[in-house]
Amino acid sequence: MFDPVCLRSFVTVARMLSFTESAARLGLRQSTVSQHVRRLESMLGRQLFVRDTHRTALTPDGEALLGHASAILEANQAAVDHFDRPRPQGRVRFGASEDFVVTRLPEVVDDFRRRHPSVELELTVGLSEHLLQWLAEGELDLVFGKRGGPDRYQQRVWQDSLVWAGHRTSQLPACAPVPLVLYPSPSVNRERALETLRSHGIPYRISCTSEGLHGVFAAVRAGLGITAHARSLLPDDLVELPPDERLPDLGSVEFVLASAEHARKSPAADLRRAIMAEISALRRCA
Repeated sequence: MFDPVCLRSFVTVARMLSFTESAARLGLRQSTVSQHVRRLESMLGRQLFVRDTHRTALTPDGEALLGHASAILEANQAAVDHFDRPRPQGRVRFGASEDFVVTRLPEVVDDFRRRHPSVELELTVGLSEHLLQWLAEGELDLVFGKRGGPDRYQQRVWQDSLVWAGHRTSQLPACAPVPLVLYPSPSVNRERALETLRSHGIPYRISCTSEGLHGVFAAVRAGLGITAHARSLLPDDLVELPPDERLPDLGSVEFVLASAEHARKSPAADLRRAIMAEISALRRCA
């Protein structure tokens, strides 16, 4: 094992090419710096410097050691800095839209919790409109969901197509109202689906209302109807139904990260960064 104290003396001499100046830089005696270098030479069985009355120069072995010594000292300092920094502490009240229940968001949250054991994380899962309202009322610090109005604290994460989705085996009944499986109001998906059908004069009936995404998907899989959902968040066993005269185009939706003004710093900011780092994975269902 290399002694980091000896390595530090060696690197300083290698860069300054002077034992006297290096000793002054390190706050040590020149004899101490020389002793550190001799210990390394004895350990390696190689000469590291050529010294005479006029100059100090690295030998080829000294040049080879310099790169390794610098990397060792940098890694050592990085470890010290990591544990020297104060750990984020406090509480993060995080709201996540129902849309992300079947994505990798639970893994991201679990990883954040393990990396920040001193942070108390409170997770609320619900409809985006409710979450953004609670954020505005000061009951949440960070929300990940659909855009709910022109709020300056909502950072757009991505834009997605809202599509009609059904089970692979389901078929719309001919000459009958379109059967819908929807969230309760208020819901971006619900309102967009109903407004689109009304504006085109297409009859519909709500065959199932569920407050949870698992309930919506279960009803669609059971053949009770179709639903409106973000294209990139559809599970594998549900398929996008192409727009036609009975299923007009639903347009797009925006997913945002919204922060309360008081929570735009650590630890809420740390969770925001952790989510942003996994956006590509979160756009695909688990």
